[in-house]
Amino acid sequence: MGAPDQIAPRNDRLFGVVPNYTTVESDQRFSPVSAKGKYRLWLDSSIDPYTFPFIGAIALIGQAENTEPSYGQGLKGFAKRYGTSYGDEMIGGLMTTATFPAVLHQDPRYYQLGQSSILHRTSYALSRIFVTRGDSGRREFNVSEIAGNLVAAGISQSYHPADERTFSNTWSVWATDIMWDSVANVAKEFWPDIRRKLTHKPRKADGPA
Repeated sequence: MGAPDQIAPRNDRLFGVVPNYTTVESDQRFSPVSAKGKYRLWLDSSIDPYTFPFIGAIALIGQAENTEPSYGQGLKGFAKRYGTSYGDEMIGGLMTTATFPAVLHQDPRYYQLGQSSILHRTSYALSRIFVTRGDSGRREFNVSEIAGNLVAAGISQSYHPADERTFSNTWSVWATDIMWDSVANVAKEFWPDIRRKLTHKPRKADGPA
């Protein structure tokens, strides 16, 4: 195995913007991440400078669509939407990247498949919602993703408006989180290829993932 806590290139960002601390590219060797390292991955993403404007954009969209109308409009309404959106992001990451992986000894990182057809790589990326690696390197059912997002959705109900605290809304939030994590996996699968084309760097010879 390689050095512990091996992760994606520091300061790498999906499409140059979105924080990307949890991608292992196919030319990297597998190495486990310690429990401390998993919490560091979560913290790095949560306090990354680009996270704050990204959350701001989500809050602005919510403001324009008047989601959770009890928040109202204006600066006060925006602040409430920003706070709940950031809380959702923080708690979701805490559950799926740090707490559940640390307790269950699962790896929260995405392992890029690399060379194959676009269809195969896309289906692989989507399947990683259900399949992950344990700290041993063996493939396991991704309890951290499925259960972690469900717990995060339940916690979020405690600070969202009272009229949003329903069983059906909890499941809706969970399904939405799973959907966005699926989209993120596809982006993580293809971003290294896009980055190499933009920087004109050749692909390195693959090592064991």
